[in-house]
Amino acid sequence: MNLKNNQNYDILQLLTISKQPSSFFILYLCVKLFSMETIAKIYKIGYGPSSSHTMAPRKAAETFLNKYLEAIKFRVTLYGSLAATGKGHLTDQTLFEVFGRSKLEIRWEPSVFLPFHPNGMKFEALDPQNNIIGEWTTYSVGGGDISDENSKLETKQVYEMSFLTDILKWCETNGRTFWEYVELCEEPEIWKHLSNVWNIMKESIQRGIENEGVLPGSIKLPRKASSYLIKSRSSHGTLQSRSVVFAYALAVSEENAGGGEIVTAPTCGSCGVIPAVLYHMQTRYGVSDQKIIRALATAGLIGNVVKENASISGAQVGCQGEIGTACAMASAAATQLFGGTPAQIEYAAEMGLEHHLGLTCDPVAGLVQIPCIERNAFAAARALDSCAYAILSDGKHRVSFDKTVITMKQTGNDLPSLYKETSEGGLAFFCV
Repeated sequence: MNLKNNQNYDILQLLTISKQPSSFFILYLCVKLFSMETIAKIYKIGYGPSSSHTMAPRKAAETFLNKYLEAIKFRVTLYGSLAATGKGHLTDQTLFEVFGRSKLEIRWEPSVFLPFHPNGMKFEALDPQNNIIGEWTTYSVGGGDISDENSKLETKQVYEMSFLTDILKWCETNGRTFWEYVELCEEPEIWKHLSNVWNIMKESIQRGIENEGVLPGSIKLPRKASSYLIKSRSSHGTLQSRSVVFAYALAVSEENAGGGEIVTAPTCGSCGVIPAVLYHMQTRYGVSDQKIIRALATAGLIGNVVKENASISGAQVGCQGEIGTACAMASAAATQLFGGTPAQIEYAAEMGLEHHLGLTCDPVAGLVQIPCIERNAFAAARALDSCAYAILSDGKHRVSFDKTVITMKQTGNDLPSLYKETSEGGLAFFCV
C-alpha cells in the first residue's frame, strides 16, 4: 500500500499556518513524509510518577549500565527541565536504584538546556582513576521514550501516513475506520498488547478506588478517588455520571503519583484520562472489551500523530502536549464507541486538543500532583463533551486536527521555559 503521495496537499495546507515559514519548518514538514512508529510506544506499562523523569531515565540508565559493566563509578548529569523537577519526580531515586547509591554521582544543571530537547542527560562511566571510559548523551522526549539525533533512523516505521487528514481520506475512500487502518499497518501482536494495556488500566482504577491516605511528597496531598466514588452514589443523572468519571480519573492519577503501575496514555502525567472514559463507557453502557480495545487502537493513532508532528512532552510544549493529547485520544475513542463516523471521530479529537491549547506545565513542588491530578479528571469530562458535540454534528468543521497539532507545537515553542516543567512559574511559583 503506497499512500505517501496523498499527503502533499495537506503539507501545503499546514504551511499556511505560519505566515512566514522558516526553512527549518518547511524541512520539518517534508521529513514527516511520511511514517510513524507503532502505537505500542504510546502505551507503555510501567510505574509512576513520571514517564519523562522516571521511566525514561531508568531505561537509559539500564542501557548504559549494561554497556559498561566493568566501570567502577558512574556520573549522570541532568539538564534543563529534567534537572529542574527531577527530585520531585524521583529521578535521583530511580538512578540510584539502577547504579547503586555508592557508585553514582548526580550533577544537576537546571539552567542548561541542550539544543535537541529540554530533558537532556549525559551518562559517564569511570575507571578506578576517574578516567572516563565511556559516555552517552540522550534525551527523555516524552511518554517514557529516549532519543537522540540519530535514533530516528534506527526506529522501525509502521505507518506510511503521519497526518490524520490523509488517514481520514483513506478511511472514507475505503469504507474503513481508524482502528481498521491500525490493524492493516500493525503486526497482529498489537491486539495482545492493547488487551494487556486495557487490563492494567482497569486494575489501576480498581486499586486507586480502594487506596486511601496521603500521597508521598512535601505537599501532603490526600487521595480523593475513593470519597468521590462514594459521594457519586448519592447523586443522580448527569451529576452522578460526571462524579464517577472524576473518581476513575483521580484513581489512576493518584496511583501514578504514588508510584503505582499505570499505562502511559500518552504519558504518566496524563494517564488517568483514557482509562476513566473507557471504564465509564464499559460500566455504564456495557461496551465489550473487544470494542474498548479497538477504541484504544484509534486513540493510539491519534496520540501517534501528535507525537510525530508535535510533541507529547510537557518539558517541550507544556501540558497541552500531555493532557491535551490525552483528551484528544479519549475524545476519539469515546466517539468511536458511540458509533461516530471517521469524520466525527477526527472532529472530536480536534476539539479535545484545541481547547487545551496553551496549557502550561507548572507542577507545584515538582510533583505530579497539583495541578496534574485534577487536570486528568477535567480532561476526561471534556473528552466526553467533545464526543457529544461531535456526534451531534455532521463531522464538518473548519480547523483540521493536523492544523491544531502544528498550532500546538508552535504554541509550545512560544511558551517561556518557566511554563514547561521547570516549576519556576505559574502555579509552581505562587503556590509553593
